[in-house]
Amino acid sequence: MSVERGLTVLNRMLLRLALPLALAAVVLVGCATSRDAGNTNASREADARSEMLAALSASAASWNAGDLRGHLSIYDESVTVMTKTGPRPSIAAIEASFSAAYFKDGKPKQALSFEQVSIRFLSSESALMTGRFGLTGGGLPDQSGWFSLVWVHAAAGWRVVHDHTS
Repeated sequence: MSVERGLTVLNRMLLRLALPLALAAVVLVGCATSRDAGNTNASREADARSEMLAALSASAASWNAGDLRGHLSIYDESVTVMTKTGPRPSIAAIEASFSAAYFKDGKPKQALSFEQVSIRFLSSESALMTGRFGLTGGGLPDQSGWFSLVWVHAAAGWRVVHDHTS
């Protein structure tokens, strides 16, 4: 066998071994990348969930401290709130409505709380939060109901673009 033919045979053998090894390497890298992407997505969702829950908690704390503007800071400027008469756009309209209905002399008539809160991600940049609100105290009958908030990730962090509370 000539050297040239021997090299050709050797090259074919190496190609037969190299192709399966290369494919295996591609599959392993793909699996590792998918797993890493899954971990990254889970980590991002966990961070986003924490940010939204912290914002909701701060919103209730602001309400209870008589800071209506602080309560409304979770809203994006483009927000709409669904009411009996249809959507109410703008933070200013929401502030006027809440101030008239739920505040007296700059203080809340009742304490606000949230419970049974859950978050479902609609995309990496949006989420649906649902839960139950409660208004208690102030010598008034307790009130409670359900809410759904649509959150989007904006430059300023997670903000509510739609609120439907009943």
